[in-house]
Amino acid sequence: MHRSLASLAIALSLAACGGSSGGDTVDAVPGAADAHVGPDGAPLPDGGSTVGPHPFGTHGGYVATGVIFPSNHSQAELDDATAAFYDAWKARYLVAGCNAGEYRVKSAPDTADYTVSEAHGYGMLIAVIMDGHDPDAHAIFDGLYHYYAGHPSAANPPLMAWAQNQACTNVDGPDSATDGDLDIAYALLLADREWGSSGAIDYRGKAIALIAAILADEIHPANSILVGDWATAGDAHRDGTRPSDFMTGHLRAYGAASGVARWTAVLDHTYAIVDYLQVHASPQTGLLPDFAIAADGATPTPAPADWLEGPDDGRYAYNACRVPWRLATDYLMNGEPRAQAAVRKLEAWARTRTGDKPTAIRDGYALDGTATGSSAELAFVAPIAVGAMIEPASGTNQPWLNALWDEVDGRAPGQYYGDSIKLLAMITMSGNWWTP
Repeated sequence: MHRSLASLAIALSLAACGGSSGGDTVDAVPGAADAHVGPDGAPLPDGGSTVGPHPFGTHGGYVATGVIFPSNHSQAELDDATAAFYDAWKARYLVAGCNAGEYRVKSAPDTADYTVSEAHGYGMLIAVIMDGHDPDAHAIFDGLYHYYAGHPSAANPPLMAWAQNQACTNVDGPDSATDGDLDIAYALLLADREWGSSGAIDYRGKAIALIAAILADEIHPANSILVGDWATAGDAHRDGTRPSDFMTGHLRAYGAASGVARWTAVLDHTYAIVDYLQVHASPQTGLLPDFAIAADGATPTPAPADWLEGPDDGRYAYNACRVPWRLATDYLMNGEPRAQAAVRKLEAWARTRTGDKPTAIRDGYALDGTATGSSAELAFVAPIAVGAMIEPASGTNQPWLNALWDEVDGRAPGQYYGDSIKLLAMITMSGNWWTP
């Protein structure tokens, strides 16, 4: 019942790898971006509007203080590079489903199965965000939606069954992986803003149903995020969580869209886990593990080896590598000081550990910072690049961010996992991430 694409990527393809908003309490630091200008100082068309369509290239909505963008390229160059990599990603990974009009994201050979719900969540996010660049984005999104809707989890049908083979048949049981559902719900909220919900698909209604299902079957009664709907009462993994699922900006959006106050408690508990782990398990680095146990209480700890997926379960490995990106977006868009503090710790360690050289990042670390990997994989470099957009309390990350952008942008397409994270990171660094 293992639900992570990342661990499968290690086993199958590593050898071939190339709740409160703090917007009014953030630091003023050198190099901070203004909310109404882009990375090159040009005015942003929507000035950070939170209503109406937000086609690619609109920009806006990032917090005004303590956020930087790559400064060694113009806004047009950042957008063009992002759009070009999207075109390459689409040609390489977007494939037809088994029914007319369906689309899915091919994750094999990075995964044992042809596609997984994590990939589907990435695809739906990417499709709605790239509307305005790709004239087919709406049709692609709807095709991805229909594939999702055709593969429900048996436990709670708005959740998605986590994996299918090339014939579109569920494998390993029709149950869920939480990360895919979290991204799909957020993408549906974006689609409601982008296209409205009065057409063939009620995006908002579908989002609200999925958000309710996530709360019912993928959130522990103590408000920790479960690894999937299969981690039911009595399962040995019931008290565990996967920090790469800490999509705190998503949680905030679910509360706003649904009006359910409990999402604030889930958000607060998630940040409490981050803080406790950074203080007690990784005080020198700020690194989070692939999995943590006892997450339903006040004293979570890194999971032991082989808790769920393998020897790296308690290390910063192919799941946790996404943490800097996932947490950073909550500061970039919402000014959340807990995200700012957590990412600052990790980024400060990364800069010292690598000597500000992106190519010195390694694909795996013990929580004390000892390297367990040997190469600078995109899945590790790109999320750290997004984290570098958050300025330190003193000084600036600007040269570090510029170098990271160039390293990420310069990588040729390779494999599904790293390429998908790269594209979402480029979307964010170019000023094209947004909120429902």
